[in-house]
Amino acid sequence: MLQTLGSGGGPLTTLMHPTAVVHDGAQLHPTVKVGPYAVIGAHVTIGPGTEIGAHVVIDGQTTIGAQNRIFPGAAIGLESQDLKYDGSMSRVVIGDNNLIREYVTINRATKAGEATLVGNHNMLMAYSHVAHNCVVEDNVIIANSVALAGHVYVESGARISGMVGVHQFVHIGRLVMIGGLSRIDRDVPPFTLVNGNPAQVRGLNQVGLQRAGLTADPQVYRELKQAYRLAYRSGESLSDVVEKLSQGEHNDLVRHFSEFLRAAQQPDRRGLTPGRRRASRSDDE
Repeated sequence: MLQTLGSGGGPLTTLMHPTAVVHDGAQLHPTVKVGPYAVIGAHVTIGPGTEIGAHVVIDGQTTIGAQNRIFPGAAIGLESQDLKYDGSMSRVVIGDNNLIREYVTINRATKAGEATLVGNHNMLMAYSHVAHNCVVEDNVIIANSVALAGHVYVESGARISGMVGVHQFVHIGRLVMIGGLSRIDRDVPPFTLVNGNPAQVRGLNQVGLQRAGLTADPQVYRELKQAYRLAYRSGESLSDVVEKLSQGEHNDLVRHFSEFLRAAQQPDRRGLTPGRRRASRSDDE
């Protein structure tokens, strides 16, 4: 049973199980619940309504927002798994309304002043790993046993299926759907459907776009399909595709798609995931 306890003999601060270990320096909103045998370090800040499950460990300079549920065995804010890590007090910042399931690990960034970032309304399923310096935006679902290596960037609305491995520095675009057991070693353009080992772009994520309400205007969706076909069916070079997409006025989806392709040309990026070798007859391609 949870009971209300004071930290360090001070005023009542939070709902904690008597076996939980919470450092006096931790800042927990009075409505935070802390389960049995949880361990919370000195530099941790946790916002209202967040629930910390049994045996959770939260350490380092970690800030967690409101109304999150963190399930048993999760480990958040521990040291970067990077040989360059020198003990600096880097950070983890987590937003609001996230579900962080059993045994999820979220490591803090490698260098002082840097942060691993998780936004709002995300679901990280059991045994998934978010490495140092990753960014996970909003409304992302990361399924069981997914591993994000360091510096991975995941845009809002992406869906990453079970047991996917993502190479360091990869960017995953908005509303992407990645199939299970895929190996992702290059950037994945927004709004696409990707799977395989090696991974290939199979088409547009039509279901995801529909669920997000982005196919209601047929003209908007038609323009996105045209941009996708130019990038993945025309046989033109990426630089030529980007140049063509830069011309004229486009809707927000095409602009975002085009900007992602442009950024993928930069020398510090991984390049784009290739398309399938044989064209499909499906309407979304």
